[in-house]
Amino acid sequence: MSKNESSTMLGYEDKLWQAADKLRGSMDSSEYKHVVLGLIFLKYVSDAFETKYQELLKDKYADEEDKDEYMSENIFWVPKIARWNEILRYANTPEIGQVIDNAMESIEKENPSLKGVLNKNYSRPELEKTTLGELVTLFTNIEIGTNKAKEMDMLGRVYEYFLSKFASAEGKGGGEFYTPTCIVKTLVEMIEPYKGRVYDPCCGSGGMFVQSSKFIKEHRGSINDVSVFGQERNPTTWKLAKMNLAIRRIDGNLGSHNADTFHEDLHKTLKADYILANPPFNISDWGGDRLKEDMRWKYGVPPTGNANYAWLQHMLFHLSPENGVAGTVLANGSLSSETSNEGNIRKQMIEEDVIDAIVAMPSQLFYATGIPCCLWIMRKTKNENTENKILFIDARNLGHMIDRKVKELSEEDIQKIAETYHNWKENKNYEDVAGFCKSANKEEVEANNYVLTPGRYVGTEEIEEDGIPFEEKMKILTSQLKEQFEQGQKLDEEIKKVLGAIGYGI
Repeated sequence: MSKNESSTMLGYEDKLWQAADKLRGSMDSSEYKHVVLGLIFLKYVSDAFETKYQELLKDKYADEEDKDEYMSENIFWVPKIARWNEILRYANTPEIGQVIDNAMESIEKENPSLKGVLNKNYSRPELEKTTLGELVTLFTNIEIGTNKAKEMDMLGRVYEYFLSKFASAEGKGGGEFYTPTCIVKTLVEMIEPYKGRVYDPCCGSGGMFVQSSKFIKEHRGSINDVSVFGQERNPTTWKLAKMNLAIRRIDGNLGSHNADTFHEDLHKTLKADYILANPPFNISDWGGDRLKEDMRWKYGVPPTGNANYAWLQHMLFHLSPENGVAGTVLANGSLSSETSNEGNIRKQMIEEDVIDAIVAMPSQLFYATGIPCCLWIMRKTKNENTENKILFIDARNLGHMIDRKVKELSEEDIQKIAETYHNWKENKNYEDVAGFCKSANKEEVEANNYVLTPGRYVGTEEIEEDGIPFEEKMKILTSQLKEQFEQGQKLDEEIKKVLGAIGYGI
């Protein structure tokens, strides 16, 4: 997509969001999210179906009502009652909610991969039917399943944009289903999931998979070379992920239902080539007391009061021993905590040489929390350039504010981090940069008591010398300070005079 198209599309997404959000009224954002995203999905499957339908109409040997014609091209079969033009007929009637529910139900019935995924409660009394009809009319004017729209990835962009806006609106609750795109892009650019099995044990709305597919397309690879595996505990978030993958034409195995990764591992035998994850930070109620003898805890039993090291070990358990690489987001506390065996687990992981790189990220990247996070890159097998070494990157000073609360990494920031990592890994023009990156050996990490905070290793940025001798510089600074003190005293006297003149002497 050209820069002009991208810019136009962003403006389009924003206008569409503003129009949809205006119709929300007093409805809670978390509830409205499912109303809107469900309608966008319904519009997509209908548009995609209609495009193929029109093609078949022009082919005298084809049957436009033959289900196999659509399924063979991975297009969802849409029954007549679920086609958008049929729904539009009822947009301004009290029956619109029931019409949409019937459409969703019929699509699920005809497409087994969508069973239990679509929202089917549009007819509930508390959902204002006038608002619903206006949303249908709003989405009628966008084409999101046509060939041109597919080329521009229009629906995917609209869907992702709406997810980010809902995450922002929901604040803390929004972080459960949405990971900021710049964080996902950084992980994807670092681990480069070209070909093989990609796994996310806490996949949220599927953002890691979406960015992986984008990466593959941008590097002229084939999405068919990647197998996607995921799992999500929250039932409504699991549905969002299923829809997100469907509209991207990503054939993913997210299990037949939502499930807790620790207590119902849906991919027990999986050894993934790539793992991408953003597990919930510092969760204390993960049920660790029931899993103390679990085979996944190779490096030590994680504490029952914090799941951070349970997530790390779960990922390592599912990582391919040959060329597998895992990239995950965690709270900074994971880098230095000594609580309840965490320090010993971290020490054992370092001794076993499974940690490839640690990146300290800027604060305020998440809608949900201002807590700064870090990226862990892990491998079971390293190359000869990186054996018994860990790359530390301190990216805390990168990024820019996009609003009063949230910061974002630019493409240049992301590439700076990723290129530093790849240059280090491939031993290609890598150099330690004071204040930004440092390749530390195992002995250096041991000397720092196995703490992995990048700031301990990268040091401070070197300041260019201005050539002025220290003694001369001190004379200048002392003179300036004396002058400022004298000016301050004069101002104090002036203020006293003014206050005395108006009867408020001090």
